[in-house]
Amino acid sequence: MTKITKAAAIGGGVIGGGWIARLALNGIDVAVFDPHPEAKRKVDEVMANARHAYRRMALKGLPEEGTVTYAASIADAVKNAQFIQESVPERLDLKLKTLAEIEAGAPSDALICSSTSGFKATDMAADMMHPERFLVGHPFNPVYLLPINEIVPGEKTGKEFTQRACDFYASIGMKCVVINKEIDAFVGNRLLEAAWREALWLVKDGVCTVEELDDIMRYGFGLRWAQMGMFQTYRIAGGEAGMRHFMAQFGPALQWPWTKLMDVPEFNEDLVELIAEQSDAQSGQWSIRELERIRDENLIGIMEALAKAEKGKGWGAGELHNAYVKQLGRASKPKLSAAAAKAKATKPRKSARKG
Repeated sequence: MTKITKAAAIGGGVIGGGWIARLALNGIDVAVFDPHPEAKRKVDEVMANARHAYRRMALKGLPEEGTVTYAASIADAVKNAQFIQESVPERLDLKLKTLAEIEAGAPSDALICSSTSGFKATDMAADMMHPERFLVGHPFNPVYLLPINEIVPGEKTGKEFTQRACDFYASIGMKCVVINKEIDAFVGNRLLEAAWREALWLVKDGVCTVEELDDIMRYGFGLRWAQMGMFQTYRIAGGEAGMRHFMAQFGPALQWPWTKLMDVPEFNEDLVELIAEQSDAQSGQWSIRELERIRDENLIGIMEALAKAEKGKGWGAGELHNAYVKQLGRASKPKLSAAAAKAKATKPRKSARKG
């Protein structure tokens, strides 16, 4: 695969800003288009947190940071890009319009990916002239730290481009999972949606507050999921008999009235206010940027803990973390002090000719 050195990010919001940070901190130049008047301020703030996180994480060094420039149009942003990540708001009409502009202005061999959290690549590529080079690359927030990336090809996506996408995302420290059957919202968001629906009912019905629910997750099964996921965790719960015993023991619970997943609470102003007020009480003392910094520190701490498992080989995200930190270090260049750089520049060169 040709090394990608120039990328374009179309959209600089929460997800787009995270992509810009991951790309730039891996030494890739990024051209950005976002019409929001405060796009640069928002991206700069995300970049500041991302730099802090990477300096905390990448103790072996970092590559020279790529440049981030802002284009006046989509065409200007993508004209020299080898890789393009679309991260505009979740409206199919907007994504279709944006992809048409991207395709019209991008080089013919550029890889085009979308950060959509739910639309199928086939539907998004319906009007594209070359749908074979388009697919979904769905990350999770914060993009610059969380390594998972759901790769979802469309019906007309070429296998070559799917592989190119996987290779490129892996080169910037990501774990790619190719979802070969297209479904709305893919896998990660299907799981999150189920938990989110149940959480809304629990708070609406007064069973718990948002803070109590978060505590149950972060002090309990969230720690297990962070390093083993669901099925590996439940395999252990089955004891020496393993997963078959677990399924036999707890399978009947699927018939019990434990969940309201098939029923959705009315999403009205009362529910919004209830959730918002409890969330303010829980977290209002921190700004969003402060919460992001706290989140990043905690994520790195968890990954570093996992990196020490298996006699330093690492476990799960910890194994990938070890490899990524080493990769960043190999790409770093020792910076000369001003005095050393001046001395090197003025040092007379030896003549190749013998006297």
